[in-house]
Amino acid sequence: MKRVEEWKLYVITDRCLSKGRTNEEVVCEAISGGADVIQFRDKEASTAEFYREAVILRKVTKASDVPFIINDRIDVARAVEADGVHLGQDDLPVSVARDILGPNKIVGISTHSLEQALIASLKRPDYISIGPIYSTKTKKTGPPVGVDVIRQIKENISIPIVAIGGITLETVSAVSQSGADCIALISSVVSADDIAGTVRKFEAKRKTFSTDEEAKM
Repeated sequence: MKRVEEWKLYVITDRCLSKGRTNEEVVCEAISGGADVIQFRDKEASTAEFYREAVILRKVTKASDVPFIINDRIDVARAVEADGVHLGQDDLPVSVARDILGPNKIVGISTHSLEQALIASLKRPDYISIGPIYSTKTKKTGPPVGVDVIRQIKENISIPIVAIGGITLETVSAVSQSGADCIALISSVVSADDIAGTVRKFEAKRKTFSTDEEAKM
């Protein structure tokens, strides 16, 4: 299983955008395309529904040796033995999540500004997400923060940075160029007709940027 530092493409589920496909179908296709990590996110499901889906997706990700992250629900993450949890600004503290899940589990946290990222880094999460980078209807967390904030965060902290929010094939190179360690994708992948193919295209774009940067050195 890849370590957080090795993650490049982070796919997050959203059944409302999956065009009638199940979360299992979406996740299987995303992994087939090369997703490095999967996050199960569903703000509308009941606890029972969320748990049942998590059990299914845990089996899929475990069979593929892909890290499986649960959004918000520390109780479900522990129940299904997920690899970690992703917390929002209003969720339980990182330290409490570690106490519940254990020291070897992954804990990430969402931030929406340089100030929040700097404060979050003091809590020693395994990674920090920053966004929305561009306008998006998927995550209602305020106006776009743009790519410059990624550069600012990278200059101040060494924790892996996951960029999220409205990132498309047209903008992924700019996000990578700004210093993001990993790209989180929701609608661009989940709503795609060819999920696996779309993930491959994102990876190709990212690799092209990485190759260009290496050539300049």
